[in-house]
Amino acid sequence: MPELPEVETVRRGLAPVMEGARLDAVEQRRADLRFALPPAFATRLEGRRIVSLGRRAKYLIADLDDGMALVSHLGMSGSFRIEPEDEGAGGATPGSFHYARSKDDRHDHVVFHLEGPAGRARVIYNDPRRFGYMDLIARAALAEHPWFMSLGIEPTGNSLDAAVIARRFAGKIAPLKAALLDQRIIAGLGNIYVCEAMWRARLSPFKPAGRLVTPSGKPRAALTELTAAIRAVIDEAIAAGGSSLRDHIRTDGTLGYFQHGFSVYDREGKACPRPGCGDTVRRIAQGGRSTFYCPSCQKA
Repeated sequence: MPELPEVETVRRGLAPVMEGARLDAVEQRRADLRFALPPAFATRLEGRRIVSLGRRAKYLIADLDDGMALVSHLGMSGSFRIEPEDEGAGGATPGSFHYARSKDDRHDHVVFHLEGPAGRARVIYNDPRRFGYMDLIARAALAEHPWFMSLGIEPTGNSLDAAVIARRFAGKIAPLKAALLDQRIIAGLGNIYVCEAMWRARLSPFKPAGRLVTPSGKPRAALTELTAAIRAVIDEAIAAGGSSLRDHIRTDGTLGYFQHGFSVYDREGKACPRPGCGDTVRRIAQGGRSTFYCPSCQKA
């Protein structure tokens, strides 16, 4: 499943074409994705203007001029691509990567016809497995919606702070890996980047999360270092366009390349890249998901 950096990369790719644009027409080519699309989905969108395009955790949120929000989740294999209405006009192709774009129109389920600052374009939602979903939700009620009401802090921006995490980790006996994947604590942080951040901070995935907090509730030095590692990993992944694992593609059809910089994720049996370590990366299952780590570097 695309993780937060992939979704943020998609948002940044779509924003120049979608923000400020009017939805001239919407082609709804099936009644459902993972869930049924809302009643009169296309009709309710047509004629609306997109005020802004944001993200919360792994959700894309297009704020509309009537107070509604178009909320999208990519699921396992969902992606957007941008095509100019006038094929001779060039169009917006964000990114500068060199992989060929995949265009299997059998899986083009929703097509948005836009006219805005970037000109006329089609934004096409493609999803072979149909695990993604979309809905129209009143913006004022978004925070109380079941998809959003329990989400924790974002791992980007100033809200990610060691003191904030300490308050949420205090007293927890759950392994650090499980606590970091708990979306009620940190929203949108997924398996790949949790493994990478723990390695950078030299922290064991088995360590009880509460041990990173002092008896008085303050963050220990290791938690401060982990917080910085999370920020750095996420920022670097966004800058690299995300990770080209399985089905993730960017809005211009190209692939991110952060996976070429993985230190431990998906590197089972390979040498730990930390200078002077000499051990190899191991893989174990935690909560039904693979954890990649170095047993020598990550003892703390």
